[in-house]
Amino acid sequence: MRVLAFLLVFLPALLLQVLADAPAKYFVTFETCSDPLNGCNTVAGKFVVEVNRDWSPHGADRFYELVTTGFFKGTRVFRVVKDFVAQWGISGDPATALKWQNMDIEDDSVRSDVSNKKGYLTFATAGPDTRTTQVFVNLKDNAFLDAQNFTPIGKVVKGWETVENFYDRAGGSPDQSLIQSQGNRYLDHEFPELTTFKAARLSTPQESAGMN
Repeated sequence: MRVLAFLLVFLPALLLQVLADAPAKYFVTFETCSDPLNGCNTVAGKFVVEVNRDWSPHGADRFYELVTTGFFKGTRVFRVVKDFVAQWGISGDPATALKWQNMDIEDDSVRSDVSNKKGYLTFATAGPDTRTTQVFVNLKDNAFLDAQNFTPIGKVVKGWETVENFYDRAGGSPDQSLIQSQGNRYLDHEFPELTTFKAARLSTPQESAGMN
């Protein structure tokens, strides 16, 4: 009876916490590793993303969930196409990647006042209503993506030099299906120099200072 009473009291609150919307605006700090194959013990660089929920409510909520659950820690920037995009968001743990693989979210309406400009962060898709965990940052203005329903969720507001230093000599070579099935074991063997995230977390007040 005590367990049942506990569930009746606390389960609704827990569900509300899980289903709660992201803040109207929040900031996320990504930290890159200086030496990922030797423990990723030091930070090579940081960049800060400002996320605006009114640009893409479903996207901002999913991104908030991924960040606050530590999803991006240890993930690789597996696709960098010069003068186009840099993409990441497949878990390095195959079991985690499988868990998220089909957790699609609905598309958000494209806003005429928000475009895929240089520095803007957007979820990758495989068609309508297929956003899951992969995101990309635009390395230049890519307004043509707007008509394809790629809806930005935020923009890089600090640390652009870190983005510019993403390892880009793998091009589009890593096989996404092998990242899904083998995780970082595949990437460490075949593409050991890819940029790795040591952490992705909500920014401290100092990191987001002056950005409001």
